[in-house]
Amino acid sequence: MLFSLIIPVYNRPDEVDELLESLSRSTYNEIFEIVIIEDGSTLPCKDVAEKYGDRLDISYYYKENSGPGDSRNYGMTKARGDYFIIFDSDCIIPEGYLNEVDNALKQNHVDCFGGPDKALDNFSDIQKAINFAMTSFLTTGGIRGGSEKIDKFQPRSFNMGLSRRAFEASKGFGNIHPGEDPDLSIRLWNLGFETKLFPKAFVYHKRRIDWDKFSIQVNKFGKARPILNSWYPQYNKLTFFFPSLFIIGFFISLLLLVFNFDQLLQLYFFYFLVLFLVSTYQNKSFKIGYLSLIAVWKQFYGYGTGFLESFIKIIILKQKPQEAFPELFFKK
Repeated sequence: MLFSLIIPVYNRPDEVDELLESLSRSTYNEIFEIVIIEDGSTLPCKDVAEKYGDRLDISYYYKENSGPGDSRNYGMTKARGDYFIIFDSDCIIPEGYLNEVDNALKQNHVDCFGGPDKALDNFSDIQKAINFAMTSFLTTGGIRGGSEKIDKFQPRSFNMGLSRRAFEASKGFGNIHPGEDPDLSIRLWNLGFETKLFPKAFVYHKRRIDWDKFSIQVNKFGKARPILNSWYPQYNKLTFFFPSLFIIGFFISLLLLVFNFDQLLQLYFFYFLVLFLVSTYQNKSFKIGYLSLIAVWKQFYGYGTGFLESFIKIIILKQKPQEAFPELFFKK
């Protein structure tokens, strides 16, 4: 089986350098190819790709900007492989990653898989805190950490595998972003394909974002979910409402202080105390434990408010998603 590694990139040559450097240390003994799709960048990574030409089988393509989903589709049409593995440019790949994927597919072949993400020791404290928020079983990020049901998993496109057969049947990613990966998973289910979590096939996800960018990102995640729920109501879950209910409950707990009722606020205090202790223990740092509280709050507030806004516009007011949130859709 020939693996084709699909990497869309937009103005991130330094990230591509780190990613390719990690892939050059792969212990996988079979041939694999790398397909880089430059999505209309003004800071291209062609020179970086050429630097690794003597160590890796790399194909480089430049195209006009049309978003990550469309760029992945473009790359898969150009790739030679039987199986596509999709990475974000800000990932660093463990040397045994392809061996884990190969072994898992040989044991139980599946047409689409996803893997979790972790943080390296040399990541910044903020990156580690955001990684905790995005992966911990104590937050909505548990799916990224590997806690979602293994046999009913919605892979995330920073670390995702897709067979050529499944790509050709589904036509790949749609033009919504974010949300293009769960959209693809659901369409694959409806076509009769299975998805699966490969817990050992993890990547190091080096999210190079500050607090403001993180807030914007999770807010868009929240806005995308009611859109997906309107498209696929049979896959709606009550847990999707949790961040919004969490935020509403928090502000209600503050209002209740006027009536000398503080029990609800105490529950929130206890929850954040547990977050602090768990993150501090996992990261062996009180500072990261504290920063994790900021990251989790921004995650819940950003996602929760985005979800509420989208729920009102899409579900209640029946607005068209492309008109209500044009920033979530790339024009092809």
